[in-house]
Amino acid sequence: MKLVTSAIIGLASTGLLLLGACSKEAKTSDSASPDAATPTTETATPAATTSPAMTTAKAEKSEGGKSKGGQVVESGKYHFEFVPEKGSKETHLDLYLQKGDTHEAITNAKVTADVQSPDGKLKTIPLSYDASGKHYAGVVSDKTAGQYQVKVTATIGSEQADGRFNFDR
Repeated sequence: MKLVTSAIIGLASTGLLLLGACSKEAKTSDSASPDAATPTTETATPAATTSPAMTTAKAEKSEGGKSKGGQVVESGKYHFEFVPEKGSKETHLDLYLQKGDTHEAITNAKVTADVQSPDGKLKTIPLSYDASGKHYAGVVSDKTAGQYQVKVTATIGSEQADGRFNFDR
């Protein structure tokens, strides 16, 4: 009987030790969770705040919440969405220039695209406003295969906004 009682006390003690160890791991992982979230938040915050000039991404929403499927650059309060459309002889450059969170189309900007071809040649192309499509448009007639670098400059009143894009031909 004494042996049975000792065995029960031993098993109970071992069980309590295991429960105590599990609860310490749970507390450790609980306290690690906020610490783990903090670096992610700290990492994300400077990227968003130190780059007031530009952030680039694939378009998710554009005017009226509809994406044009292009590359997006936020430049201050301006929203650029660049959509190159490759044809057999030329590439059409479509730029949706919008303002604010509502993505209201800007119709009165002076817009140019500095296009560098894969062979290093630089050409400035004026983009004119197409009222029916609510975007600025221009054409690159170069057919050299490879990646083209594009810097779009928009002058809106006394303000200037830039966006950098690329496309392959």
